[in-house]
Amino acid sequence: MVISVPRLVIAAPSSGSGKTTVATGLMAAFASRGLTVSPHKVGPDYIDPGYHALATGRVGRNLDAYLCGTELIAPLFAHGARGCDLAVVEGVMGLYDGAAGEGELASTAQVAKLLRAPVVLVVDASSQSRSVAALVHGFASWDPEVRVAGVILNKVGSSRHEEMLREALDESGVPVLGCLRRSAQVDTPARHLGLVPVAERRSDAVDAVGAMAEQVRRGCDLDALYALARGAGELSGAAWDAAEVVASSRPERPRPQTPDGLKDRGTGLRAAPRIAVAGGAAFTFSYAEHAELLTAAGAEVVTFDPLRDEQLPDGTGGLVIGGGFPEVYAPELSANEPLRKAVAELAFAGAPVAAECAGLLYLSRELDGQPMCGVLDVSARMSERLTLGYRDAVAVSDSALAVAGTRMRGHEFHRTVVEPGAGAAPAWGVRAPERRVEGFVQQGVHASYLHAHWASRPGVARRFVERCRTS
Repeated sequence: MVISVPRLVIAAPSSGSGKTTVATGLMAAFASRGLTVSPHKVGPDYIDPGYHALATGRVGRNLDAYLCGTELIAPLFAHGARGCDLAVVEGVMGLYDGAAGEGELASTAQVAKLLRAPVVLVVDASSQSRSVAALVHGFASWDPEVRVAGVILNKVGSSRHEEMLREALDESGVPVLGCLRRSAQVDTPARHLGLVPVAERRSDAVDAVGAMAEQVRRGCDLDALYALARGAGELSGAAWDAAEVVASSRPERPRPQTPDGLKDRGTGLRAAPRIAVAGGAAFTFSYAEHAELLTAAGAEVVTFDPLRDEQLPDGTGGLVIGGGFPEVYAPELSANEPLRKAVAELAFAGAPVAAECAGLLYLSRELDGQPMCGVLDVSARMSERLTLGYRDAVAVSDSALAVAGTRMRGHEFHRTVVEPGAGAAPAWGVRAPERRVEGFVQQGVHASYLHAHWASRPGVARRFVERCRTS
């Protein structure tokens, strides 16, 4: 199979240069031209893909070589970009920044090479003029395998400033494909973990994305950018397919066989288990592939909002509570006592529950003094310390997600702490930055701070669905 979707990688010398504004604006501007645009984000970020989805009308997807492995970058890209006219990939941090101590691993540069995609460098030009040429030359020449094919100048102060920047870059050999003036209209509010998610400010986010698109239309050469994208090299290989990877994943333990693999408690065949996935403004962090894997493994996936719904969906046999901001909504989550009780009853009945980060906080006894579900006898609170980074982990205890000894890579990103930090049966053993055990396995519950990408271990989804069938 040959993958020939036109594509661009939007990178920058450093964080704060305006990648998200430019990438999201480009997505929206091209979509307004009638193109079907596939949005992607390098790294583990959950928030930027929400803005990408708003700009394109398609699910924002992540490309993370640390979490998923380099071999899955092109297949996951092809899966998301199938049938599209253009793919725009927003980078992470600076172009060459990746996992700490791992060289280029998980960097935007590595993903660009794996996708054979041209890179457009977004440069914050607010405090420089001729020096911009030296900066761009350095980034363009650092790795000959990375094709820095154009520059978009951001935060330009005036026409004279633009003229000086363009004159300097004429000598670099890298064309200027856009020039954006300073604009407060496209600023997006941020707080302790980055931008405020789309789900929390839908109307304002729509306006912000519209402003980004208009700024990009005015300041960028869209025709030249699309021509550049069409010149991306062809990729060979098959697109990632949830059904195929689930079918080929090895069962981690023998299971009873029936004609179609579905077994009921003494009454013959059983319908697909219903797995409820937390959503709404408080739980916005999830990878699209997780629901796709659960569905491919035979589950019916339904979404519920812990801020609004007082009961779990009828027939819920398993629960997935991903990341988000329960600390922002602690009073409202606590006030929804009927749902807290329903979650606790399901968990204490032994149903499989997978909780990551925000989900761990929601299952705790209390969060910043507000009563939560009380499934785990832990207290959670906000902290001034940011915990951030990739993690190599190994499952310590058998759980609904994995057997002990299963290795996974994950990511932590939070400003909260739970006390104690691990239960009698911990979820994970983590090697760095210090050796420790973390999380909780209790009956069917697997709760942890670690965010994982199940595409790297599709057997996790298969095992979870099987446990939902038999619990």
